[in-house]
Amino acid sequence: MIETYHSCAKINLFLYVTSKREDGYHNLHSLMTQIDLYDEINIDFTKDKISIVCDHPDVPENASNLAHKAARLFYRSMKTTGYEGKKGLSIEIKKKIPVGGGLGGGSSNAALILTVLNRYHKTPFSTSELMKMGLDLGADVPFFIFGTAAIAKGVGEQLEKVSNLKPYHIVLCDPGVAASTAKVYKNIDFRLTSNQKYNKYTGLNVPIRGQEFDVKGQMHNDLEESACRLYPEIKETKEEMELLLQKKVFMTGSGSSLFALFSAHDNAKMGCDRLIGKWAGRKKKIFLSSFNR
Repeated sequence: MIETYHSCAKINLFLYVTSKREDGYHNLHSLMTQIDLYDEINIDFTKDKISIVCDHPDVPENASNLAHKAARLFYRSMKTTGYEGKKGLSIEIKKKIPVGGGLGGGSSNAALILTVLNRYHKTPFSTSELMKMGLDLGADVPFFIFGTAAIAKGVGEQLEKVSNLKPYHIVLCDPGVAASTAKVYKNIDFRLTSNQKYNKYTGLNVPIRGQEFDVKGQMHNDLEESACRLYPEIKETKEEMELLLQKKVFMTGSGSSLFALFSAHDNAKMGCDRLIGKWAGRKKKIFLSSFNR
C-alpha cells in the first residue's frame, strides 16, 4: 500500500554568520519558519530494499539522495533496538520545492522519511534522538523534525521555539540558478557581513511567551552578498523584484531563492501575478505561499 506525505520548504527570515568553526563549518544565528510549499512523497512500505525515484533531473535516484540516506540511517539505528524485520521501502518524490534554492527541500525530505519511519515502527526513537540522527544528514534536518518556527544556533542544531510568529503571505522566486551552499559559505567576506551582527542578533525583539513576534524590520542575510557575487542572476532578480513589487526582497539560506512578505493575501497575489506576467517565457519560477502555522 502506497501512502502519500507532504514535505515542506523553509525560509530564513534572518541569518547571521557569527563565526567560522575549527571543523570548517560556520556558526549561525537564524530564524527559520516552514512555509506552505511542499514536495509530494509517496512511500511503499512493503519493499525489501530501499529505492528512490524523483521527477526532477537534478535530484539523484541513488544512495546519495538525502531521503535514501535517511532511510539507511534509520534502519541502521534500529539495529540498536534489536530490530530484525524488513528494512526496505520505495520512495517517490514529486518535486515542487526548487532544487538548490536555499529552501531546504532535500533536508525536509530526509526529515520526513525519519519521522514517518519512526511512526511506522511504533516510535522506537524520541524526537530528540531523531534530531540527532538528522544532524548526521544535514544541518537543516533537525529543524524540520522540530516542526515549528525556531531560532537556530550553532550549525543549526540548537533550536529554540518561536511561538506566535506573526503570519505573512510570501511571494517567492526561484531565479533559475542553483546555488552551491559550500561555495557560498567559502566565498563569505566577513568584512562585508553585518559589522553590528552581535549587537543586532542579541538585541532582536524575540518575544516572551504569549506575545506575537513580528519579524518585519529584523530581516537580514549575511550570505546574500556572497551569493550575489557568485551568481549575478540572484542580484539581478532581486533588484528587478524590488522594482516590480515595491517591496524589500530577501534571499533565503545560502540562495538562490528570493522572497518578499505581504500582510494581505490579495496584495501578495497581485504581486505574484505581476512577476509572472513580466517574466513570462523566462526560466524564473514564482510561488505564492505563506508561513506554515
